[in-house]
Amino acid sequence: MRNPPPLLPPLAALTYPVDTPPAAGAVTEIAPGVLWLRMPLPFALDHINLWLLREQGGGATLIDTGLGDSPTRTVWDRHFAAALSSTRIRRIIATHYHPDHLGNAAWLSARCECGIAMTHSEYMTAHAAAGQYAGYDPESIIGLFRRHGMAEEHVAALAKRGNRYRRGVPELPQSFDRIVAGDVLDAGDSRWRVLVGRGHSPEHASLYCAERGILISGDMLLPRISTNVSVSALEPDGNPLRRFLDSLDGFADLPEETLVLPSHGLPFRGIAMRIGQLRTHHEARLGELQAALTAAAAPLSAADLVPVLFRRELDIQQRYFAMGEAIAHLNFLCQAGRARRRVEADGAIRFGPPVG
Repeated sequence: MRNPPPLLPPLAALTYPVDTPPAAGAVTEIAPGVLWLRMPLPFALDHINLWLLREQGGGATLIDTGLGDSPTRTVWDRHFAAALSSTRIRRIIATHYHPDHLGNAAWLSARCECGIAMTHSEYMTAHAAAGQYAGYDPESIIGLFRRHGMAEEHVAALAKRGNRYRRGVPELPQSFDRIVAGDVLDAGDSRWRVLVGRGHSPEHASLYCAERGILISGDMLLPRISTNVSVSALEPDGNPLRRFLDSLDGFADLPEETLVLPSHGLPFRGIAMRIGQLRTHHEARLGELQAALTAAAAPLSAADLVPVLFRRELDIQQRYFAMGEAIAHLNFLCQAGRARRRVEADGAIRFGPPVG
């Protein structure tokens, strides 16, 4: 057996090859044939990065599509009239079902007469969320959060939001090309391997090109923030945080000099460091929750513990994610034997330190 190549020393910190993102309607060639587009979002997280892999002959593969709203489609019109006027999108790959990633997929597919590739779980979840089926209906979501102690004023505000998913994804793809973990796709005159991550969404697809040293990470690896990991009403006793942390193993062995193209924030290098930071972040949050449970005079609800994880004022959108994330961390602790869950006679769920 040949000796393995020597390991590269870890980078001292994340490095950023570009410090300024492209303006709306403009593009940056972040690597040869790899175009960086940025679309607006009407949230605190105010943007999403999209990636276009150009091919010889004028074709291209698009990774993610932006929110399906008028401001984003206006930016798309500017792209088609200028930077992409001589480029034909031949295929769309959606990393996952969330509206900022899938929102314009069906619209662009019809406009460009191209197919949409995504994983099966993400495709089916998009339809469930849009149709409000199987745990994605408001009653199930509100019921979950009410059992976990959400205040009635916040429950009422959540109920008034309506079908926000459908507003972000006004048209749904009615067919798709299925991709699975380990698939190798030809795009941008290169070969890209599908890496599947879980926890943030059911079957999130990232794309890795070994020959070019590039990872399109989607929401699995972000440089400045930790992606949301939430429990859903579909799987109220689930452990998405465990699945997310386990999924990071699939990225840990990639070369340290790999250029990571995330959905939010700036492109960066330093995969091992970022994975270490994410693991440390979540373990710190778990430790803080454990300490709060141990110090409390009585069992606490997930809503009681949201301020432990989020030390700022939250709007209803942020509170929705915060509740899901708090439950995810508490489910993790319970399943690891580091906390105890108690269901009251009225169905309310509270948590305390483990017995003994």
